[in-house]
Amino acid sequence: MNPLAQASAAPAHGMADAAPDRAFAAAQAFLVSAKSFWTTEMFPALRGEYENARDPLATATPESVAATLADSTLYRYFAWAERHLQKMKYSGRYGLVAWQGAHRQSLEATLTAPVALDASLDLPRYYVSVDIHQHPGGVWRDTLAGFVYERGARSTTPLAAGRHADLHQRFAALVADTLEARSVLDLGCGFGKSTRPFCTVFPQARIEGIDLAAPCLKLAARMSADAGLGNARFRQADAARTACRPGEFDLVTSTMLLHELPPPAIRQVLEESARVLAPGGWMFHLDFLPAVQPRGDAFARFIHYGHARRNNEPFMQPLAQLDLPAQLRALGFEQIEVLPFAEADGVLAPDYPHWRFPWTVIRARKAVPSDERATP
Repeated sequence: MNPLAQASAAPAHGMADAAPDRAFAAAQAFLVSAKSFWTTEMFPALRGEYENARDPLATATPESVAATLADSTLYRYFAWAERHLQKMKYSGRYGLVAWQGAHRQSLEATLTAPVALDASLDLPRYYVSVDIHQHPGGVWRDTLAGFVYERGARSTTPLAAGRHADLHQRFAALVADTLEARSVLDLGCGFGKSTRPFCTVFPQARIEGIDLAAPCLKLAARMSADAGLGNARFRQADAARTACRPGEFDLVTSTMLLHELPPPAIRQVLEESARVLAPGGWMFHLDFLPAVQPRGDAFARFIHYGHARRNNEPFMQPLAQLDLPAQLRALGFEQIEVLPFAEADGVLAPDYPHWRFPWTVIRARKAVPSDERATP
């Protein structure tokens, strides 16, 4: 049995009031079912209520949607459920933090794979001042934060159960359709879920994943070692200041990183991506932009901005309002595209009814200086 599975199956110890494993599993399963109801029943009902109540002659904006739903009982239930289902997933007697804490010794004993940590790294204030995703203490403070984050990610999008694991593989495959990378830098790699598919699609490449959170990096190294992926290296670093050599990589990528950065830091990350890319290299970011979706109307933007507030993600809305193509052009990128991304089959259909993240691919190629271009 995999060491992580062994640790997950171990009897609880070290926390007298922790929920037994069976009760924990039942509680988490209930939360997933409730989130599925929120996704498939409450969300389309709320959109229907808004469509029936809105003024069809007025220009719709997120602010006008908020005004239309100001007295909606359904919206209040919808918002409460989103906030508190996430809170219950992490916190309390049946939450991930308590359960993982009850298995602390066995879990920590599995973190033996080599990883390059930087004890002197100054974590940015924006990063440590908010419990992102409502993750108590953030993903950086506790030694078990990587395990909590990994387990929590499994139930983020319950509709894709059995399919959601393909999200990162789909993204890596899309990238592989554009180039054959020999060197890859994965920014904000977390516990390595975004990195490992690149190890598979580019088996001969040198792949480096960096992140601010030491607990996540330790788990990333462990899980990659368990998977037998020898071409991945994990290192603690800031995506805005990677300490990589200029032109060192022909692919720079990130998954769900940009929306966790304030706009000045996004600019720094894009500048750093340009610096470490070789001429002709590609940058691919997978993130959330509601306006480019097939149903990216004012209602979708209103829901997305509300999700940002309810899920402790203060920079989601600023990212959605940035002119990223203009920033990329100013940095010397070309072949810039911002495209909706299908995390599962059928989700980009114009009539897709259920709630989903507005997954978006931002890709661009670093221009080759004219004096380096081959002569026809």
